[in-house]
Amino acid sequence: MPRTSLRATLSRALLAVVLVLSFAGVAAGDAGLAAGRPFANPVKAQKGADPWLEYYDGNYYLVTTSWTSVLTMRKSPTLAGLATAPGVQVWAGDQSSRCCNFWAPELHPANGRWYLYFSGGPAGTDYARDQRVHVLESAGADPMGPYAYKNKLYAPGNDVGLIDSSVLELNGQRYLLGSAWGSTQNLVIAPMSNPYTVSGALTTISTPTYSWERQDGTVNEGPEPLYHNGKTFIVYSASACWGPNYKLGLLTHNGGNPLSASSWTKAAQPVFQRNDGNSVYGPGHNGFFTSPDGTEDWLVYHANDASGDGCDNNRTTRAQKFTWNSDGTPNFGAPVRLGTTLDGPSGETAATPAAYTIVNRNSGKCLQVSGSADGAGTTQSACTGSSGQRWRFEDLADDTSRLVNAGSGKVLDVADCGTADGAVVRQWSWLNNTCQRFRPVVTAQDGWVRLTNLNSGKVLDVADCGTADGAVVRQWSWLNNTCQQWRLQPV
Repeated sequence: MPRTSLRATLSRALLAVVLVLSFAGVAAGDAGLAAGRPFANPVKAQKGADPWLEYYDGNYYLVTTSWTSVLTMRKSPTLAGLATAPGVQVWAGDQSSRCCNFWAPELHPANGRWYLYFSGGPAGTDYARDQRVHVLESAGADPMGPYAYKNKLYAPGNDVGLIDSSVLELNGQRYLLGSAWGSTQNLVIAPMSNPYTVSGALTTISTPTYSWERQDGTVNEGPEPLYHNGKTFIVYSASACWGPNYKLGLLTHNGGNPLSASSWTKAAQPVFQRNDGNSVYGPGHNGFFTSPDGTEDWLVYHANDASGDGCDNNRTTRAQKFTWNSDGTPNFGAPVRLGTTLDGPSGETAATPAAYTIVNRNSGKCLQVSGSADGAGTTQSACTGSSGQRWRFEDLADDTSRLVNAGSGKVLDVADCGTADGAVVRQWSWLNNTCQRFRPVVTAQDGWVRLTNLNSGKVLDVADCGTADGAVVRQWSWLNNTCQQWRLQPV
């Protein structure tokens, strides 16, 4: 299994029982055997670099590099649905030293909570040596948060530039993995006393020594642990993200002290790299996840679709299933061409969402518009699933979305770009202005968000906390009440 995961272990055990019963003549149905919902790459077309994907409790959760002061997450019951799932803000920078240039976020469970690791730096620079690794802690068991800042991760007495953090678990001990600088960019490791504290020195376990690790830059970064049949691997990214030769390399643990470079054996050749025939360039900075039924191992990574593309937000998130070689090492195959229809991860049973209803926490009613004319106002009404209550969240690649009504094809809009409390919220033709851009922000556990207008900074609000059909939805200053909280419900 790609990561130490109790739920994956249990899923595999259950599958084994099902297969035994099936061969014994007991009808086992299709449990654990059916392909998932069809999908095509990219899984995320906007801000798709450095993806981390986690499957938990019936949903996939995807978080990627933003290059801004905001971390957003997508949630979907199918892999295919991540392409159009709402991008929800789960945290924003809160101090100048860690406000900006968020890279390489990763989500890891521990002790009934989630820990969100990311690289971030000060305002006014995106130079990697100014980046540091930080960790957030969820309020509860919901991967969407809300999150609170927990700690900066660095070796005691040695606060060096550090990026691309991950967590290795080996022989009952937790370790921080990352990438740091010497004369080259190297893979480093340090022991951890808990999910948010480094308890020892950083040591280097890999430097870019092979020619294929030095094509566009002398770089080892993005270390990701991988576990299978008692073996422990680290899959890492080599060369440099700004060139087409960014690729994946492999370290294998040989049984020694994981803090020592001699305990890791480097593969002489890359294990995943550009595929010009499929127009895939610079595939790298990956993660791993397991199918819902626990029977398949999957790779998630970013890549470019032109050789001249660089290390920016043009990179898109992609996923594909992988297998294992006879010697126990992973076989990732070749990167798949964009647009190729693939079977999704096995065990998916939910439908891929086509749109979302927006349900008010106070009233339990849905945001709706009536008709197709510009200027039609928004109200709440009992949820019926009608087209006027169905909304598509279309990512605008700036940590905001436009909300497109499925019935009219028009977008949610604050009338006349008003900034006052009580300004009318309506539908209008797309004008590509900030008054039509909204950011869902996690507000409470269990999926409750506030919908913040980019122009005014104010939120969608049910007037006077009304509960009746027809109550007007407007914008208002954030009051942190349930009349301003919404659930984005897939339909």
